Amino acid sequence: MKLLTKEIKEKLPKLYAQEDKGDDAIVHIKFFTPWSNWTWFILEGEETAEGEWLFFALVDGFEKEFGYVSLKELESLKGPGGLGVERDKFWEPKRVGDIR
Repeated sequence: MKLLTKEIKEKLPKLYAQEDKGDDAIVHIKFFTPWSNWTWFILEGEETAEGEWLFFALVDGFEKEFGYVSLKELESLKGPGGLGVERDKFWEPKRVGDIR
């Protein structure tokens, strides 16, 4: 599965576009590991000068915290049998406050 489509790239807010919205910021993408409980709720993202995609996300792993993750990092994660990170194709945008 392609994690980042052209359509998503066009709709995703640029980095820092929602920084003052707090719990009203919108999560646009949900990435998850099917072999564990890790989930990345993507709020913003943009392509860097080097051509890499960088995201700002609410990360739910050992605990829930905000942070940055690159598309390259997500694509490099492999689980049992070579499983990779997946995108929730049925995800509907939600407020951060509705996820916490």
